[in-house]
Amino acid sequence: MNVEEIKNLIQKSIMDAEVIVNSDDNVHFEAIIISDLFIAKTLIQRHQMIYQSLGSKMDSEIHALSIKALTKEECN
Repeated sequence: MNVEEIKNLIQKSIMDAEVIVNSDDNVHFEAIIISDLFIAKTLIQRHQMIYQSLGSKMDSEIHALSIKALTKEECN
């Protein structure tokens, strides 16, 4: 799994998302996802949306994922 694959999976699921994914080793990842679909969602709900987009990859190919899930307004 690489950063582009993760980015594409998230963008397919969260259509309006701006997604930035970084990794030094393609096992441990950091993702910043910006989407207005997160409005009125709790932090847990936001993370669940992202985990759903990655599906079984979270169990097998991604060892660790640090997530920042923000609305566009929260970025300003």
